[in-house]
Amino acid sequence: MSALGSAALIAALAAAVYAAAAALIGTRGDRRWVVSARRSIYAMCGLMVVAVAAIEVLFVRSDLSVALVAEHSSSTTPLLYKLTALWGSQAGSLMLWAFVLSIASAAVLYLTRNRHREVVPWATAVLAGVAIFFLGLMVAGTLFPGAESWPFAAASPVPAEGAGLTPLLRHPAMAMHPPMLYSGYVFFTIPFAFAIGALITRRLDASWIRSTRRFALVAWIFLSIGLALGARWSYSELGWGGYWAWDPVENAALIPWLTGTAFLHSIMVQERRGMLRVWNVSLICATFALSLLGTFLVRSGVLQSIHAFGESKVGPPLLALIAVVVIGSTVLIVSRLDSLRTERRLDSLFSREAIFLLNNVLLVGLAAVVAWGTFFPLISEAVTGEASSLAAPWFNRYATPLAILLVLFMGIGPLVAWRRVTLTGIARAIAVPLAATLVAAIALALAVGIAESVTAYLLFCVATFALAAVGQEFWRGTVARRRLVGGSRAAALGSLLTRNRRRYGGYVAHVGLVLALFGVAASSSFQTSRDLRLSPGDQAPVGDFTISYERPTVTIDGGEQKLALGAVLDVSREGRHVTTLSPSREYYSGAVAEPDAPLRSFFEGEATSEVGRTESFSRDLWSAMQPDLSGFDRVIDSRDRRYAEALSGLSGAELADPRVQAVIAQAQGQMVRRLADRYLADPPPAEIRFNVNPFVVWFWLGVIVAVGGALFAIWPTPEGRRRRVSDVYGARLARELGGVRQ
Repeated sequence: MSALGSAALIAALAAAVYAAAAALIGTRGDRRWVVSARRSIYAMCGLMVVAVAAIEVLFVRSDLSVALVAEHSSSTTPLLYKLTALWGSQAGSLMLWAFVLSIASAAVLYLTRNRHREVVPWATAVLAGVAIFFLGLMVAGTLFPGAESWPFAAASPVPAEGAGLTPLLRHPAMAMHPPMLYSGYVFFTIPFAFAIGALITRRLDASWIRSTRRFALVAWIFLSIGLALGARWSYSELGWGGYWAWDPVENAALIPWLTGTAFLHSIMVQERRGMLRVWNVSLICATFALSLLGTFLVRSGVLQSIHAFGESKVGPPLLALIAVVVIGSTVLIVSRLDSLRTERRLDSLFSREAIFLLNNVLLVGLAAVVAWGTFFPLISEAVTGEASSLAAPWFNRYATPLAILLVLFMGIGPLVAWRRVTLTGIARAIAVPLAATLVAAIALALAVGIAESVTAYLLFCVATFALAAVGQEFWRGTVARRRLVGGSRAAALGSLLTRNRRRYGGYVAHVGLVLALFGVAASSSFQTSRDLRLSPGDQAPVGDFTISYERPTVTIDGGEQKLALGAVLDVSREGRHVTTLSPSREYYSGAVAEPDAPLRSFFEGEATSEVGRTESFSRDLWSAMQPDLSGFDRVIDSRDRRYAEALSGLSGAELADPRVQAVIAQAQGQMVRRLADRYLADPPPAEIRFNVNPFVVWFWLGVIVAVGGALFAIWPTPEGRRRRVSDVYGARLARELGGVRQ
C-alpha cells in the first residue's frame, strides 16, 4: 500500500505539472490543449483518491513501518480516530489540502467545460499551480526528510507499538474540525482562480461570479461548520468553561470567513447593478491569501496555539506562496483598473447596494481588528524586541461594537429596495421591526436591566429588529405569492421559497447568525462561574445553585490505555434536585511511556477533561474537575520502584518473550486497578469549576440554522436547472453555426 500511495502522489504531481503547461498553451486558442488540461485535472483527482485511500488503509491496518502511522496511531486506537489521524499530522494535512483541491478543481472544470472559453484555461493553470505547490511540498519530503512532509516516509526503526493519537484530538468534533476548515480554505481557491483568469483576459463582467458563486458559498459553509466544531471541542474538552478564546489559529480561520462573507454579499451588487468590481476581485484575492495564511499559522509555529503543529520547515515555502499571491494579484488588479471601473454609481445612500457596501466595510473592519490582535505579538516583537499578546478583553472591546452594527444593518438590508428608496418608504418598511424592537427593549430593561451589560442589551435589541425584519419579509412575500397563485398560506410559502432559494435561504442564514450572536452575548455577559475545592460530602453555593460532591468515580479503558478519575456532582436549587453531573480527568499512558514507571507515566503525559454538562434552551450547567493527586505521589513512586526491581532480574531475551510480555501487561493492569481502588477508598479533594452559561445552546442552534439556510440557497431551482440545460444546447448550436460559417 505504501508503494501504491507513493506512486499515486508522484503521478498526481506529474499530472498537475502537465495540466498547468497544457492550460497555458491552451490560452493561445487551441481548445485541444484546454480539454487535455482538464482531463489531467480529472486524472490528478483520481490519483489523489488512490493516495488517500492507501494511507487510510495503512492507518486501519496499524502498519507501523510507515512513520506517519507509527507517530499518530496505534493498534489500540479506535477506528474513528485511525481514519481521522491523517490530518493530525503535518504531512497528512498537506495531503488533505491537495486532496480537497483536486476534487474541487475537477468539479468546477467539469461544470464549466462548455463556458468561459477564454477564462477557463487561465483558471485551470492557477488551480494546477496551487496543486503543484502542495504536491511538490510533499514530494520534496523524499529529498529532505527533515521537512516531515512526505506522508509515506518509512519508520526507522519500526516500533513495537505506535504512539497513538494525541489525547486532546480524541473527540468527535476534533475528528471533523480540521477537514471542515481545510475544505473551506481550499474551496475559496476556485473563485480566486477564476478571478485571476477574468483579470488576465479582461472578462470582468459577472459571468465568472455566476459560475463560482456556489463554490464560494460551499467554502463559507465548510468554514462555518469548522469554526463551530472547534468551538464545540473547546467547550467539551479543554475544561476552561468557554468555547471561543480568540486563539490565533481559530482567529486565522475566522478572518477569511469574514472577508468571504463580505465577498458573498458584494457579488450580489455586481450581478444586479454591475458595480463593486474592484471590491469583489480584491475581496476574493484577499480571502484566498488569508486562507493560505491560516494554513501557514498552523504549520509555521510563529504564534503559540493549541492547534499549531509547532515549528516546521514548510512554513517558509507557504509564506513565499502567500507573498506571490498578494503581490501578483495586487499588480494584476492595479493593471486592470481601467477595465474594472464602471460608470454606475450609488443612486442613493438609502438603497440596498449602499447597505451591502456598508456591511462589507464593517465585515472587513472586523477582520482587520481580529488580524491586528492575532498578529500583535509579531508586530510588538518587531518594533520593541519583546513579544506582547492581546487578551480576550481587547478583542471583545473592539469586535463587539462592530458586531452590533452588523446585526443592525443585517436587519435594514432586506427592508430597502435597490437603487433608491424614499424616506416615506423607509419609514413604512421599518415600522413593524422598530415597534418590535421597542417592545423588546422595554421588556429587557425591566427584566434584566441595562446596567448589567450595555453591549449585550444593545445586541439583544438589534437582534430583535433583524429577526422582525426577516419575519416581515417572509410574511409579505407569502401574502404576495398567495395573491398571485392562490391556495393556502403554507402552499404559498413553499412556492415562494422554492422559486427564490437564494434570497430566502440567505434570510434564513441571517436568522441563524443573529441567533448565534444572541447566544454569544447572553452566555458571555451573564455567565456565573466559580472555582471550588471539594471533598466527597462537601457542598458549596454557585449563584442560585448548590453543588454537592457525592462520590468519586473511576473508569479504566485498557484499549485506549486510559485512566479516568471523576466525581459525581449533585446540583440542586432551593433544596430541589436539578441534575447530576459527572466530570472527570482522563490520563493516558501511550507507547512512549517510561517502561519502568507504568503508573507515573499516566500522570506525566497529556491529560484531558471530560466535562459534565446538561443543556437546555435557557442555560447550560457545566462542570470540570481535577483531583489533587499530590497525596498519591509516594504510593505511585513506591509501586513503580517495586515494579522496576522485579523487571531488573529479567534478561533482554526474557523481556522479548511474548508470554513474559503478557504477564508484565497483566501486572501493569493490576497496578492501575489497585491505584483506582485506593482512589475510591480514600478519595482526595478535587478542584472543580462550575459554570452556569445562559442561552449558550442558541449559539449551536444558530450555526445549524445558518448552515441550513446556506445549503437551501445553494440548491438549484428547477428553473435554474432548465436554464442551464438550454445554455448548454445554445452553446453547442453556436459552435456548430460558427463551424458552418467558416
